[in-house]
Parts: sequence; C-alpha cells; structure tokens
Amino acid sequence: MPVLKRNLTRLALMVGIGLATTLISAGVTVAVRSNYADSAAKEIPATAIAASPSTSPTDPSTNRFRQLAQLPQAQQIERLEQLARSNRASVERNRARYSLADLYLQQNRPNEALPLLDGLEQEYDLLADHVLLQKARAYSLARNPSQAQATWQQLLSRYPQSPAAAEALYALGSSNRDYWNQVLSQFPGHPRSGEIARSLLGQTANQPEWMLVLARYAPERAETLPVLDRLVSSYASRLSPDDWEAVAYSYWQNQVYRKAASAYTRATPSARNLYRLGRSLHRLDDKRGAYNVYARVVAQYPGDVDAGNALMRMPGITTAADALRLLDQAIANYPDRAAEAGLAKVRIYERAGNAQAAQAARTLLLSRYANSEAAAELGWTLARSRAQRGDLAGAIQQAQAVMANASENSEFGPQAGFWAGKWTQRLGQTAAARATFQQVLNRHPQSYYAWRSAGLLGWPVGNFNNARQAAYAIQPPRRLTLGAGSAQVQELYLLGADRDAWSRWQSETPDRVNRTVAQQFTDGVLRLGVNDNFEGIYQISSLLWQDIPPEQRPQLEALKQKSDFWEALYPMPYREGITTWARQRSLNPLLVMALIRQESRFEASIRSSAGALGLMQVMPGTGQWIAGKIGLGRYSLANPDDNLKLGTWYLDYTHREYSNNSMLAVASYNAGPGNVASWVRRFGLRDADEFVENIPFSETRGYVKSVFENYWNYLRLYSPEIHQELAQFQAAQPSQ
Repeated sequence: MPVLKRNLTRLALMVGIGLATTLISAGVTVAVRSNYADSAAKEIPATAIAASPSTSPTDPSTNRFRQLAQLPQAQQIERLEQLARSNRASVERNRARYSLADLYLQQNRPNEALPLLDGLEQEYDLLADHVLLQKARAYSLARNPSQAQATWQQLLSRYPQSPAAAEALYALGSSNRDYWNQVLSQFPGHPRSGEIARSLLGQTANQPEWMLVLARYAPERAETLPVLDRLVSSYASRLSPDDWEAVAYSYWQNQVYRKAASAYTRATPSARNLYRLGRSLHRLDDKRGAYNVYARVVAQYPGDVDAGNALMRMPGITTAADALRLLDQAIANYPDRAAEAGLAKVRIYERAGNAQAAQAARTLLLSRYANSEAAAELGWTLARSRAQRGDLAGAIQQAQAVMANASENSEFGPQAGFWAGKWTQRLGQTAAARATFQQVLNRHPQSYYAWRSAGLLGWPVGNFNNARQAAYAIQPPRRLTLGAGSAQVQELYLLGADRDAWSRWQSETPDRVNRTVAQQFTDGVLRLGVNDNFEGIYQISSLLWQDIPPEQRPQLEALKQKSDFWEALYPMPYREGITTWARQRSLNPLLVMALIRQESRFEASIRSSAGALGLMQVMPGTGQWIAGKIGLGRYSLANPDDNLKLGTWYLDYTHREYSNNSMLAVASYNAGPGNVASWVRRFGLRDADEFVENIPFSETRGYVKSVFENYWNYLRLYSPEIHQELAQFQAAQPSQ
C-alpha cells in the first residue's frame, strides 16, 4: 500500500513544555532548522515601541474587537455595521468604520467601503495614513484611476515616512520606476521591496544592490537562492564583509551549507559567523575543517555562547582522549554546559567499557547537577533499565527523583513521572499511582504524558481507542495580544488588517536576526496572520529552546504563563475546511488538526524531499490511488480542500485497518501499514504505552507522541470543558 509520507528528518522544534521532539518532511521548500545551537540568533536588548492607550488589552473596545474576530465574516459585518452607525464619534466607531471598509474591500465592494472611509482620517488619527491607503485601494477597485492617483499622492505628501507610503510608491511605480527605486532605498524591509527587487531582477541582472535587498530582508525564502548565486558569481569582488554575512545567513537558513561555508569565510568575523562556518563544514562531513574552526571560536571568543556551542561539538569529531579533555574544559569554563558535558563523559566511558569511570561520572552528574536536563536523561535511562530487569520499586524511585528535580521545560521529567505512575499501578498501589499522574498533569500540563495521565485519571480527554470518535464543543481562536510593535501595528492587527500589520511590522523592524523575546513572539503571531504558518510556528516554538540572554529570561517566563503564547503555538488555520472534511469522514477534527500541525505546520504548498505535498503531505501516487477510490477526477494536492479531502480519507482508511485504534492509525500514516502490522505481531497490544515506547523507528515513535501532544494541546486550549477542568485541577494543587 502506498505510504503518504516517507523520509522524514528530525527537527529540534520543541512544541510544548514537554519538549517532545517533532518531525517534518526533509527537504521542504521553506526554511527548516536543525537545533538550537545552529539556528538560534543571539538576541540583544531592544525597546519595543509602546502601544497607545487605545490598544490596551483591558480596554472594553479592544476586548470587543478581539471577540469579533471569532465570528464568521457575515456576522462580523452585521455587528460592525451596527457600531459604525453610531452618531457619537468614538474609538469604537472609528474602528468599526475602518474594519467594515476593510472587509468590503476584501469582498470587492469598494463603493460600500468609500463612504465609511470618507473623512475618517481626520477622526482616526492613529491610522490616518492607512485610511488614505484604503481609500486609494477602494478607488482602484472602483475603476477610478484619477481619484486613486490623487489619493496615493495625498498619502505621500502627508505621510512620506510612513510604511504606508511604500504602498503608494509601489502603486505609482507601475508607470514611473523612480518610485520603485524610492521604495528600495527608503523602505528596504517592506515586503514591497522584495517584490520590486524580484521584478526588476527579472528584467536586468546587473544590479547587485537589488540582490542584497533580498539577501538581507528575505533570507528564508527559497526563491532568494538563485539570486544569491548570481550575486556571488558576478559581483563577489564588490561585496563587503557585511554583505557576505547577509549572503551566508541566507544560504544557512536554506540549508545550503557548502555555499554558506564559502560565504562565511569572507563574512564579518564574529563568534556566531565562525561557529556557523564550522557547523556548515561539520554538516558537509569535513570533520578536520570543522574541528579547526570550532577551536578557533573557542580560542578567540572565550565565554561567548557560540564558543560553548563549538566546544560541545568538538568531542564528537575527535578521539576519546581528546574528547574527555575538551569536556573537562567545558565543565571548567562553561557552567551552563557542565551537565551536558558530564553526560557526554558518561557515554564515552560506557563505550570504552570503563565501568568504574562511568559509574563515577554518573554519580557526579546526578549529585552535582541533579536539576539539569542531562541528569534527567541519565536518570530516566537508569529507571527504564531497572524496570526492564524487573526492579519496579527501584525504577519508581529513580523515575520519581527525575520528575522531582526536572524543570518544567524538561523532556524527560514528564516521561519519567508517567512511567513511575504506570509501574506503581502494576504494583497494585492505585492511590499512589493516581497521585503520580496528578503530579505529571500539574507540573508538565503541555506534554504528551499529561494527556496520557489525564486519560488514566478518568478525564474525558479520549484515548488511543476512542480519540477518533471523541466530540467536544470548541471555542474558536481569539485575536491575540502582540508583545511588541508600534501602536499602528497593534491597532491594525486588532482590526484584522493582517497584511497591512505584517507589512508595517516588517518595515519598522528590519533586523531579522537580533530580536527580543517580545519581538520574536510578535513576528511569529503576525506571520500566522498572513498564513506564513511554518515560519510563524517556528518563531514562537523556538523561544522554548533558544539561547535566551539572561536579562530577557524573565520576559520569556512571563510570556509562557499567558494563554496567548500557547494559542499562537497551536493555531487553527484552515479550521473550517478541516472540520468539514473530518466530520465527513467521521474523524475527530482536533485529531486531524493535530496531525496536520505535525505534517506540514499548515503550509499548503509545502513539499517533502520524497515528493509529499500539502497540508496532509499526500504522496502523488497515494493521492491518485485515493482519487480513484472516491471517484475524484481533477484535483491538486497543493489545493487545501483537495488535500484535506484525500488526506482525511487516508486517515479514515488507516483507522479502519486497525479497528479505530488512533495510535496505530497515526503510526501507519507515518510509517505505512506494513511496518505497523509487523510491530503489532512483534510486540502485541497488551499495553499501548509500552507499544509506543517500543516502536523501532525513532522517527515514527516521535511522530506518534507529537501528534497526540498536539491533540492534547488543542483540546486543553480550545475545549471550554477541558480547559476549565484543567484550570480547576491546577488551582487545587499545592504550590510547588
């Protein structure tokens, strides 16, 4: 039977407090990251532009407009029409007029939008420039070019420095290219600059400054790569070290490591640039070259985070004796990497068969660095080993110690806690087992193991056997609160003007690398608003595992306490289509949502190296087979509706193959029915949790856990019933 998706590659995208390793197709056409040391840009302090009082999250009008975003468009229009008819000038009336006009323009109803915009710039000072922008668009849609031209010019005259002026310059540039040159020079970070640069480069190839605009402001886009190739081949002698850094970063973002390495050799010297040079060589299997560059980083930039990253890479590409020397150096000079280095020493001694040294290193790690993730990993390994030998009492004690010492961000803490509960249950200690499951749920509520614990505690959250049929009332996603951005950006986002909010944000924050926690979160949320879902989820999820500067860690901790963070991390793009096709196939919509988040991060045009396409990553051959089964003639796997139609059919098929066991159905979706059938014969299904842990393919094992972790997070965030039950449970728990 054809398999929907093959050849996945592991990514360190930690998508929940449980930090379960997630997976995505190899070779996708969007930027894919590998691990925190490779991709996390070292942030520097920056001051976010404060929002005006009118955008305060506690303002009644703000809350009202945030609630409006949950309604279908027809209901939004009905409510906005009522607010816009108010005779009394107010912030709410201005917002309603602007929002309603924007919806009319989206529906190509300019003649209804124009009266709402008439004179609004005089009353709505905060968005006066954008009111003129909307007026000009309305005149263009109404086929009134003279009025559109006059309004564009009015916008340029009154607000020449506003990012909205870039739209006017872009429109006027269709007849006078001088305006386009002005966009490139004045607003290089604006998305219109990228469009202009690509357009002009299609006509002439001798403008390196246009190529550099794409290198600096669209580094993650795959279509930037051929432009970079032209730039390097034709203008290398004219590039400055800073130009080379921009070129190298773009190659790095797109995983073109050979070209990235070449560019980084000519880039501005820094710990980050040298580390990425070394890492590029490492990925190209040039171990000697990588080792030498790593050593240079360590020697020239002692104490820098990337010197620590380089030092921790070196043991993997040298002799055991040299590795031990390097790890001792890391322990002595990089306290935050000491535990990780200690665990690496344990592994070296184990491979060498030096039992005495290995035991000493284990004891040191577990005693001196008990609260580290390295200690949690080692402790969990020891606990599982004891359980496999039949020493359940010892395994429970070891696992409970792991959970007690692990941080809330631990990957191994919730796993150890859950299995401590399972093993306690096997010993017939029901009350103690329940207490342990409650601890997992309370300490690691975003994890896969929290979902399994909730199920074993009797919560109505579904399990492997009934997740398909589970039905819940679901609250639609809210309009979130941005953490940064100008008052205009925040206002536009609040009103649902996502494209304009995104464009303004891009223009106002041209630095794509050095961002604060608040800025990175805002960037992710705004990307989700314009359906750049893969990159949006990446920006938000990477906050959980990046190297965050100490002065910004309190900001991150505060952000993680807000529901906005988790709702942004688990968005609901294509919700209506997913719900429609899930119900058509008698599938739980949240399970389908969870699987799509894992497969494609909601990128409709994403393609894997194996050729799998779209939201549900359907292989062309599989799609053709399904289309024949359901009598579908013409279809496109890049079309979200077609992809959902075919993908949900296959997910229904895998469920039917395994008597509606969702765990086996999800595993089969990833690894194929043949592999899953062989695993069932080999391991049996006496204990489904054991089966998951024993899946031989690490990719599929991680995939199953990640899909159900996604499912649980959608459930706890958007089901009022489960959300309230979890909140009440946590409120009743003693403080940690």
